[in-house]
Amino acid sequence: MRSKDKILGVLYGQAIGDAIGMPSELWPVENIRDQFGGKITTFLDGPDNSDIAKNFKKGQYTDDTNQALAILDGLIENNWQPNSEILVKHIMAWAESVGAWENNILGPSSKAALSAIKAGQDPRPITDQALTNGAGMRISPIGALFEPNQLPKLVQMVFDITKITHSSDVSISGASMIAGAVTASMADQNWDDIIDFALRANDAGFKLGAPTWAAKTHDRLQLGIEIAHKYKDDDGKFSQHIYDLIGTGTMISESIPAAVSIAYYCRDVQKCALMCANLGGDTDTIGAMATAICGAKNGQSSIPVEWVNLIDQQNPEHDFNEYADKILQFHINQMG
Repeated sequence: MRSKDKILGVLYGQAIGDAIGMPSELWPVENIRDQFGGKITTFLDGPDNSDIAKNFKKGQYTDDTNQALAILDGLIENNWQPNSEILVKHIMAWAESVGAWENNILGPSSKAALSAIKAGQDPRPITDQALTNGAGMRISPIGALFEPNQLPKLVQMVFDITKITHSSDVSISGASMIAGAVTASMADQNWDDIIDFALRANDAGFKLGAPTWAAKTHDRLQLGIEIAHKYKDDDGKFSQHIYDLIGTGTMISESIPAAVSIAYYCRDVQKCALMCANLGGDTDTIGAMATAICGAKNGQSSIPVEWVNLIDQQNPEHDFNEYADKILQFHINQMG
């Protein structure tokens, strides 16, 4: 039986990694060191000299977590059956409410696909070639719905959700990798088994997507785990090698294997969130994905109470306890 503590660990892990990584989003590591006096050590307001982060205050999460919760709203509305029109409706409602079209809040693939839908056009020419990480940034709660023995159901739901904006092979595989890592973490598998299950989910998802030329997330994750083993006692060298070799940009084939590798290395919500914030690149998205995995493994009870309280205070529009209760009920109903 899954616990509410672990479900809340996923939700708060996602939100914490997102919010701590928000101020440094899409900056090179050198800029982060200059801007923040060496490194980020806590939640901060988005700086005025960031076109994206300036829209957010300390502890607020970004599009990563807002879209994850919009997807949950769409699933809950339709009795946990993915329906593209309902999912798009909820993401569109959030986007309109925050002025996402004007304020550079939406990612490029999601923005292009949603713009096509708004214009009454078929988004598939866009979604089939989507290579950016919107597919993975919002998927972690889906991993909380399933057990490892339900891999086909997990990957099918990931596909049915992800295809609304991302339907390429690398998108479906990357999103499945994140969801799979959460599922295995929720089941309290050991960290090596978590990686093995994430790779299995990745490979199953890859078969469902439209073919692209993108680098394979499977191989990139294997390289990231090798780096984690090689530099297991040196945080600086590990993070630098992830930055240099795996990559920390917005591409799925960089940020998703980077996130899973960092979760594997850190194994702790606090350490993971802060490492991602100081990493350079797409820090909020990598933080959201990686820290959700650590939260799934260790539960909300492992997270500082003041961090949980800040997330609640700064994002009053969402009640994580209510989402957790509904996810837990879905799981109970599934298992009979």
